[in-house]
Amino acid sequence: MRPLTWIWAFCLFLLPVLADQGTHHEELSPEQVGTVHFPVSCSPQVAQPFERAVALLHSFWYEEAQKEFEDVSRRDPQCAMAFWGIAMSLWHQLWNHPDASTSKNAAEDLQKAERLNPKTQRERDYIEAIALFYQEPDPNHYHERATRYADAMEQMYRKYPQDREAAAFYALSLLASEPDSDTSNVNRKKAAAILEKLFAVEPDHPGVAHYLIHSYDKPELAELGLAAARRYAKIAPAAPHALHMPSHIFARLGLWQDDIESNLASIAATRKTAAMHMGGEGHQFHAIDFLVYAYLQCGRDADAQRVIEDVKVMPQSHDMYGMGYDQHISTLVALEAAYALERHEWAEAAKLVPVKGAQLADNSITYWARGIGAARSGNVSQARKALAEIEAIHKKQSEPRQKPSADAVERDRDEVLAWIEHGEGKDKEAVELLRRLAEKEDGVSDVSDQIPASEMLADMLLEVQRPQEALSEYQADLKRNRNRLNGLHGAAQAAESAGRAAQASQYRAELLKLCSGSSAERCQLGSPHSAPGQ
Repeated sequence: MRPLTWIWAFCLFLLPVLADQGTHHEELSPEQVGTVHFPVSCSPQVAQPFERAVALLHSFWYEEAQKEFEDVSRRDPQCAMAFWGIAMSLWHQLWNHPDASTSKNAAEDLQKAERLNPKTQRERDYIEAIALFYQEPDPNHYHERATRYADAMEQMYRKYPQDREAAAFYALSLLASEPDSDTSNVNRKKAAAILEKLFAVEPDHPGVAHYLIHSYDKPELAELGLAAARRYAKIAPAAPHALHMPSHIFARLGLWQDDIESNLASIAATRKTAAMHMGGEGHQFHAIDFLVYAYLQCGRDADAQRVIEDVKVMPQSHDMYGMGYDQHISTLVALEAAYALERHEWAEAAKLVPVKGAQLADNSITYWARGIGAARSGNVSQARKALAEIEAIHKKQSEPRQKPSADAVERDRDEVLAWIEHGEGKDKEAVELLRRLAEKEDGVSDVSDQIPASEMLADMLLEVQRPQEALSEYQADLKRNRNRLNGLHGAAQAAESAGRAAQASQYRAELLKLCSGSSAERCQLGSPHSAPGQ
């Protein structure tokens, strides 16, 4: 049997509670999940559980929020707002679109709420607002539905200026209704303006800090989110997502140690609450993704490898929130590809094989890594085989509801094609293709969302002996993707080749500081891994 490694080791202290079948909501105090003030006309006996459920909702602990709202409805069958809460728990506003079955269940809960004839107009307004989203639940019209809800919440925000919950939920609705691939940040800035005022008077409100982080989760806005990121984990230390979410800002700013600590805490909290039979074990995989990315950015390759090895032996995970896939498999696919490509181990990347049980979009990531690895190893014919696999996957993803994954597969295809063209001597075409991808990606890519196309463009320019252009691209990319190890490494190489010794020394110093304590070869200029193209 393998020795216990870190991801399992911290579970040992949980063994005494494994036999406990309770959900432990009553143990979640405001000091653990944050403070919410949401008066409703339900029985006084359910006032505290109701507010606790809303606090869970604000930290996207949807499964536990739903259980709490359901318990409120059992304890007070006349509490109409309990059914509002259940419907809110079924819409995970920033990461997935409810399917037809989920929408039908939510609509039925809202009908129950309406039949109970809520005692106040404010409660009726809350119920009517979310009902607008669940009307005509066509997945192809998701943005229109989200916008209807946001418009209704704006009316509530203006109608009830003293209701801070209305303000917080309105801000969230602005984020949820942001158009796909938006670069204007109009909704984000509007949400942030509302939330900053609340943050000054509600420093312990989980939703306010949480939604501020989401509002500022863009390269050009991330500095503004640092205060909320520092605060959120302290507001709701029992909520796994609250412990992870600050790392979105830390990663944007290249604060890798903060990022690592944030995600280690989130993984530990997820496993602790899962051992207590509370839902949300799937939260760990997003945190693991960020953790490995952070390890790789500061040269802690051995730590990253240990996490990947542990993920390999994890059991199959349950489908989280009805999203239709095993997050364990999806995470493993992404981590294996990232580990090989971030370390510029092109031959290893070219050997990757699809993970058993992976979905089409996940397989595309594997073939993306294989194609780039093969092309950059000089094996263009093998790279073309990987490209053909990606093209076949792309053809199968034509339904509108698959557009996000289809767009990602298209990017995989084009990046592989660019390196194939470079391998075939078509450098002009290769550079222009990567430049278009970098421009398209600017301002909309997520942290740990594969390798930035702008960094790939800089790598290619360096390979084709255009070091001054490469340096400019590295510098621009490092403003968007701060403290990326390969970005600093490439910038130092480009500066040296361009005859800019002072800049080269500066980037070397930054790289060595970033990798302080690391023994990874790629942290040292002059190593076998020193040139971006090798």
